[in-house]
Amino acid sequence: MRTGIADMVAVAHIVNATLVVPQLDKRSFWKDSSTFSDMFDEVHFIKTLQGDLRIAKELPKELESVPRARKHFTSWSGVIHVAKSDSRLANNDLPLDIQRLRCRALYYALRFSPPIEILGEVELLFLALHLRYEKDMLSFTGCTYGLTDAESKELTIMRENTNHWKVKKINSTEQRIGGYCPLTPKEVGIFLQALGYPPSTIIYIAAGEIYGGNTHLSELMYRFPNLVFKETLATKEELKAFANHASQTAALDYLISVESDVFIPSHSGNMARAVEGHRRFLGHRKTITPDRQGGPRKRKGPLPGIKGRARFRTEESFYENPYPECICSSKAA
Repeated sequence: MRTGIADMVAVAHIVNATLVVPQLDKRSFWKDSSTFSDMFDEVHFIKTLQGDLRIAKELPKELESVPRARKHFTSWSGVIHVAKSDSRLANNDLPLDIQRLRCRALYYALRFSPPIEILGEVELLFLALHLRYEKDMLSFTGCTYGLTDAESKELTIMRENTNHWKVKKINSTEQRIGGYCPLTPKEVGIFLQALGYPPSTIIYIAAGEIYGGNTHLSELMYRFPNLVFKETLATKEELKAFANHASQTAALDYLISVESDVFIPSHSGNMARAVEGHRRFLGHRKTITPDRQGGPRKRKGPLPGIKGRARFRTEESFYENPYPECICSSKAA
């Protein structure tokens, strides 16, 4: 959501269009009914960007019936309806003012709503682990390593019955060999142990419901017993307002992950990249993945020898590493 909204702020500025406060996706796997103002501080968003573009809280009545250009910018119309950006705006070669506008939207304008900000204030030394081992994640990627036959079958059925997932048949072994699978809880425990973290380390689990529950989580808990969750940091009463709103609880995970002493994702997904980029923006706070630890470095461009649109897929995401455009004080090469 955050990166897609930041993209559309940039697009609206480029085409000199008025941006209507986005409507959030209510048809995803989580079927969350949260509105923009449930997730973000709407007044702050509009005020922060008022010098960059016009923002309307809702589409004016007189424009509701005019023709719309949907999804693609292939024709002109009174209203452009972008169903989903999915942070597809170019990573590189955009004007500096546009790149900085994207960062201004993402890191300043998109402040979470007060209830999320207040509950997300956690004052303890800890490591935030983005443990991507939820049912939908494993089903979508086709990663069944370490699961029982019954669990693998359940995930396959879920993938086959999810209409908007285009790939139905996936070879789990090939996915794992290709590096497309998240680390299992057991593998994460071994990884943290190898990095030298002691068993007493406090680890916040930034994730939805872990597939298989304690059956799989116990292998991580055996090595690191001090695991904490939203449910252990907040009271039932405090979490009551977030019940059945997966986007809002994910926002809590995002906020806590950004502010943690160390952030470690078990899989490189949209949220992991966004958190890593945000932490870089805030002073290159330590983010550890198997091949790097979040130090300052310039964003990687496309792989050599690849031409056309395919080269964009090989670039490092702008939102994963907004250096150098948005981190002016860094002296990194």
